[in-house]
Amino acid sequence: MKQSKDDAFLPFYAEDKVAVFIDGSNLYAAARSLDFDIDYRKLLNWGASCGRLVRAFYYTALIEDADYSPIRPLVDWLDYNGYTMVTKPTKEFVDSQGRRKIKGNMDIELAIDVMEMADNVDHIILFSGDGDFRRLLEAVQRKGVRVTVVSTIQSNPPMVADELRRQADYFLDLESLRGKIARDPSSGGRTVPSGTGEDGGDDLSRH
Repeated sequence: MKQSKDDAFLPFYAEDKVAVFIDGSNLYAAARSLDFDIDYRKLLNWGASCGRLVRAFYYTALIEDADYSPIRPLVDWLDYNGYTMVTKPTKEFVDSQGRRKIKGNMDIELAIDVMEMADNVDHIILFSGDGDFRRLLEAVQRKGVRVTVVSTIQSNPPMVADELRRQADYFLDLESLRGKIARDPSSGGRTVPSGTGEDGGDDLSRH
């Protein structure tokens, strides 16, 4: 595993076919921990600068029975602006304390798409710090695909699982991308609105 704060040292080559995979709730939490919002147009442009961008996937669960889903405008915008959206309805349950909660885990969907794309790309960029993806990285690396994980160790606690960081060919701290993908508050760049439900990981409390 190698780490660099300078893009010049990262293994991005112009001829590489690149795919980007974004764990929506995980990236939102990491960016929030660093106190900035993501401009997804800038993020897509950054991904395209890393090689020949084949596809950019964004994964999120949606509360289907809500009168209004705050994340729906973002999902629609991403869908029309170069991202492949992967969504599914959340599931509601009651925990042991009797609280109603929402669960929306997209790990399986992301893993299946990574495995399917692995035969058609040279480099996968994963925006997630979820340690459950370590085995997935190992599997695609055996196919000859390089994997860069983007998350952060600058937060307290770090947002990236140590085992995932170790497994990655390269780890890129989200903080080092701030200047390239952060939303300018005056620009109106599309970001995840606060309170969308992207901020709670897999289990989102409903009050």
